[in-house]
Amino acid sequence: MALRIEDYAMVGDLHTAALIGRDGCIDWLCLPRFDSASTFGSLLGTEDHGHWRLAPQGTVLETSRAYIEDTFVLVTRWVTDDGEVEVVDFMPIGDRRADLVRRIRGIRGSVVMAQELRVRFDYANAIPWMRQIPDEHGPALVAVAGPDAVVVRGAEFTARDHSHRSELTVNEGDVVDMTLTWFPAHRDIPKPLDVQRRLRYTKKWWRDWASMSTASPVYREQVHRSLLVLRALTHEDTGGIVAAATTSLPEQFGGERNWDYRYVWLRDASLTLGVLMEHGYAAEADAWRRWLLRAVAGDPADIQIMYGLSGERRLTEREIDSLPGYHGAAPVRVGNDAWRQYQGDIFGEVMFALRGARDRGIKETESSWPLQRALMSFVEKNWRKPDNGLWEIRGQKRHFTHSQVMIWTAFDCAINGVREYGLDGPVELWERMRDEVRDDIESRGFDVAKNSYTQFFGGSAVDASLLLLPQVGYIDSNDPRMLGTVAAIEAELMEGGLLKRYLTESGVDGLPSGEHPFLACSFWLVEQYARSGRLEDARQLMDRLVAFTNDVGLLSEEYAVSVGRQAGNTPQAYSHLSLVRAADAIAAAMAREKSL
Repeated sequence: MALRIEDYAMVGDLHTAALIGRDGCIDWLCLPRFDSASTFGSLLGTEDHGHWRLAPQGTVLETSRAYIEDTFVLVTRWVTDDGEVEVVDFMPIGDRRADLVRRIRGIRGSVVMAQELRVRFDYANAIPWMRQIPDEHGPALVAVAGPDAVVVRGAEFTARDHSHRSELTVNEGDVVDMTLTWFPAHRDIPKPLDVQRRLRYTKKWWRDWASMSTASPVYREQVHRSLLVLRALTHEDTGGIVAAATTSLPEQFGGERNWDYRYVWLRDASLTLGVLMEHGYAAEADAWRRWLLRAVAGDPADIQIMYGLSGERRLTEREIDSLPGYHGAAPVRVGNDAWRQYQGDIFGEVMFALRGARDRGIKETESSWPLQRALMSFVEKNWRKPDNGLWEIRGQKRHFTHSQVMIWTAFDCAINGVREYGLDGPVELWERMRDEVRDDIESRGFDVAKNSYTQFFGGSAVDASLLLLPQVGYIDSNDPRMLGTVAAIEAELMEGGLLKRYLTESGVDGLPSGEHPFLACSFWLVEQYARSGRLEDARQLMDRLVAFTNDVGLLSEEYAVSVGRQAGNTPQAYSHLSLVRAADAIAAAMAREKSL
């Protein structure tokens, strides 16, 4: 059975990622891309669905693990009765192949390391034909099924019960390199990897990237790791930023709120772009803008809320019967039908991110402003349409207040381009429409008796997304209307001191009720507290939230307060980018307080 979500660490090569448990087992790996079918899928089932376990045989007295500083090179160390051993797991950067390395190093005594390898291609639908072949560089095990193949080098395996096993004794000073390389089955077996050279380069690449970050004065370690996570989820070639490395890790244990997050949401990517730019990464902003231009090219009416890593449009959702789900949480889904939804807020998210790029000196290209003009032409004609909202409601479309605020933001950013940067556009029309949108929000999305903005026009419930209104400049954090909204959110959406997105019991999302607090929402509350003079409240909540990171600094989507566990897909870009924003808000509040 799969471990707790927080028991997994991630290694990646900017194309895909593997999840490695504290027990030394790789339970999730899709090759060669984040959104490829799984090769190891036991995270969503049992060991029969594919895994690679490498750990000491016998009794383990102590286990510890950590990333080598400023990298995604993971070192796991075990102490046994017979000695001490470590495994260095990493995926090489820049070798233009899909490789996974597990370097075993003897530290003390003599430790027997046991391996079990179960390769299961295509979400465990395909048990491969496996054979050991003669190789001038040592033992090689090749697995082939359909279009996929891997070669595993470093030890001789014995076949048993549809798995391959190996034992090797590691003495003090010994170094044994296990490597797995994916390749298209119709091609020749790739040559062995120069592990030492690739390890050296991979550590240098991560450290060079990390060194460009502007330091955070507070929560430095958590911010630094979060920025690294955001980069690890960014595809090296396309610039697309996936929302998470996994699919179908449940928002509700045993339930059906299981979604595929291995795609590029315009919203998440726009927000990720903002925090990367804020911390010194202009190149990532330019790469993402090029991705955006490719993805949304064409008629603005065809814009989607999400795309594949290369800008693929059809992400049709289907259920995978070959995987029973994380601890039985079914169904397992691949693809995400949210691509079919209309969510008005994405126009504001994209325009706000591109405005941020302008404000940081990234010049408009011959295509980037025309793209924004095209998006605005669509907004001009469609801003009154109801939508599915930020949370991808699968129930009735409504005029969600947050969506309408982001429509306001789109107009505001377009106006900024003309008024502040001299770009061309119908600015008087945009100003008139911006005012109309605000009037609509204030008359239909604000409950005067409650002194609070509402989840949707004409409703009375609140939604955590309302905390985002000050972040885009729609309203000041200290405005009485905003303070009233915060009070309503605190009263209605708190569970164990953390925020839920909304009340699922209302049936607004068209799904069975029940989910855990969404971590990004609580980080938004930290930011609101910091901006509105509640610095001590901000720090107390922030301290609690960062304590939910696992031992290597990773966060999933939600946190189950009742059982003290992470929930949902992991590592989650939205959680990590919101952590960075919350830390930045606290730092700014502390600076203001100090200057008084």
